[in-house]
Amino acid sequence: MSDDWGVEERSGVLAWIGRKLRAALWPAMFLACCGYFVWHAIHGERGLIAREARQQEIAEAVAERERVLAELQAVERRVQGLRGDRLDPDQLDERARQLLNMVGRNEIVVPYGPDRRLF
Repeated sequence: MSDDWGVEERSGVLAWIGRKLRAALWPAMFLACCGYFVWHAIHGERGLIAREARQQEIAEAVAERERVLAELQAVERRVQGLRGDRLDPDQLDERARQLLNMVGRNEIVVPYGPDRRLF
C-alpha cells in the first residue's frame, strides 16, 4: 500500500488537467485582450478620463476667446470714434487727457483701480 494512485491514474488526471488548461487558454487570452483595451479606453491617452480634461480645456479656451472678442470689440468701437471722417470730440478729448495725464482746473478726477478699467 505504498502507492494509492497508479501510474495510469496519475497520467489520466494530468491529461484531464492539460485538456482543461488548453480549453481555457483561448478564453483567457480573449479576456486579457479585452481587459487591456478596456483599461486603455478609460485611462489611456485618448480615454474617458483624458476626454474630460480636454473638455475642460476647451471650455476654458472658449471663455478666453469670448473675453478677448469682447475686448476687441470695445477697442474697435473706440477706434471708430477716433477716425478722421467721424471724429468724436469727447472721445478725442478723453484720450488726449489720458495720454498727456492732464485735467482742467475745474474737473474732478475719480481714480479707478487696475481691475476696473473703463476701456
